[in-house]
Amino acid sequence: MRIDLHTHSTASDGTDTPAELVRNAAAAGLDVVGLTDHDTTRGHAEAIAALPEGLTLVTGAELSCRIDGIGMHLLAYLFDPEEPALLAERELVRDDRVPRAKGMIAKLNALGVPVTWEQVARIAGDGSVGRPHVASALVELGVVPSVGDAFTQDWLADGGRAYVEKHETDPFEAIRLIKGAGGVAVFAHPGAAKRGRTVPEPAIAELAAAGLDGIEVDHMDHDPDTRARLRGLAKELGLLVTGSSDYHGSRKTVALGEYVTDPEVYGEITRRATGAFPVPGTGGA
Repeated sequence: MRIDLHTHSTASDGTDTPAELVRNAAAAGLDVVGLTDHDTTRGHAEAIAALPEGLTLVTGAELSCRIDGIGMHLLAYLFDPEEPALLAERELVRDDRVPRAKGMIAKLNALGVPVTWEQVARIAGDGSVGRPHVASALVELGVVPSVGDAFTQDWLADGGRAYVEKHETDPFEAIRLIKGAGGVAVFAHPGAAKRGRTVPEPAIAELAAAGLDGIEVDHMDHDPDTRARLRGLAKELGLLVTGSSDYHGSRKTVALGEYVTDPEVYGEITRRATGAFPVPGTGGA
């Protein structure tokens, strides 16, 4: 089985619609794909309706969190999307995205970059607006050559010249909410140092003690040494180890299925989840 548990659609900051994403996942030879848009489940219904036969969908979301001033993301899998407490927190985070994007635009304008809200809103479309949409605007304007090049201290990285904070959930509270909604919590790309400061290992140990289920180890932003270190940490803390592409369509160079999760780990995730179940494809639309 080929299992990719971290992808994004136009419901947040990917470039494939949810229907296109599941069709592309099947074409890439995946057996299981996780749809984990930022702080939203809005793409799930479309993905399920289009799900090709032979492909299973794991529903989820990537939740924005902050611990000791460090931004981090939690992948929440197979939770009940209507559970009131987690739903309210997702909406709180999502509602802060527009004023945050406008704040980044104002900072960029002050730096002499002629980006506009209309441009960023056009790029975001129906998705939850975020930094990648602002980064794409910088690419359009020729300020940076790629989206990744916008995530530096010169521009949009944490603490960068045009960075603006947003509402982010305390990860201990996020784990509690995910568990309360019957879900499974995995720390996304914990060693992605090029994105900014990373969460220290003692804090990850505290998160594990609070119920964190796993850490994403095999990821494009982790070099071999980082992967080896994280594997050792996961073993020490009794955490599951996942691998995934963090696919964003044309917004990133990584391909669907470039990094995958072991079938035994996937099986354990499904066993732990009580809020929702993987959805098998029946042919799609």
